Amino acid sequence: MNIPLWLENSFHLVVNSVYANLPQALPGEERLSNCKIISHRGEHDNKNIFENTLPAFDRVIDQGIWGIEFDIRWTRDLQPVVFHDKNLKRVFGSSIEISKVTLTELQANFPMIPSLDEVVSRYGKKLHLMVEIKEGVYNDPVFQNRVLQDIFSPLEPQSDFHFLSIRPEMLTLIDFIPSTTFLLISQLNARNLSEMSIRKNYGGITGHYLFLTDNIVKKHKQRRQMVGAGFINSKNCLFRELNRGINWIFSNNALELQSICNSLLPFSSSTK
Repeated sequence: MNIPLWLENSFHLVVNSVYANLPQALPGEERLSNCKIISHRGEHDNKNIFENTLPAFDRVIDQGIWGIEFDIRWTRDLQPVVFHDKNLKRVFGSSIEISKVTLTELQANFPMIPSLDEVVSRYGKKLHLMVEIKEGVYNDPVFQNRVLQDIFSPLEPQSDFHFLSIRPEMLTLIDFIPSTTFLLISQLNARNLSEMSIRKNYGGITGHYLFLTDNIVKKHKQRRQMVGAGFINSKNCLFRELNRGINWIFSNNALELQSICNSLLPFSSSTK
């Protein structure tokens, strides 16, 4: 089920405002020091710094942030680029569709859109890479798999990166890494995707914290699978998720949350 962007944003605004005002117990030092914060599309405002661009990711490197989340889509000549939407309308006001132009054509008009190779080369081994595979047609799955395999070959699956998708079928197209590298992104279907993740021996599940119930979290932890919660944007919400034992914190305010963790620890470390 695809949720309209305006409805999703309104939902986040309302729910976040509620949880931001619900006092939470201070997490223990171990949970604070092990907190793994992931910057969702980098630190951006889409005015001065745009999402899924090198400047957005550069802002979090060397700041104690554990990882970055970004999206990939394929150009007409089957080159993966880092971008969220099918077209450039929302971010750049252009009607260009990524799948209908070559990489050269795309970057000639919008040089700030990086190729996947650029991002992996620049941040691999420095930040954990959470790579969302967007819905789309794999016109040549054998070739596209080889492209992804070549790009990620310097990195170790699970240790350095994970592949995520809202659409489970997109992950079945990728065959060069173990299933434990895959994470399903849940929306209103958290229970179903949780069961699928367990059944297929995936690495775990991610989704909005409201739908990742304590029972779902417990099931994955019993099977040594990981759980990532988004989108955490306040201190109280951060404390809630850490107290629940959530492994990964996805946020549009990653630097602010990292600063909160650092301020509560007797020492600050950028190494997780």
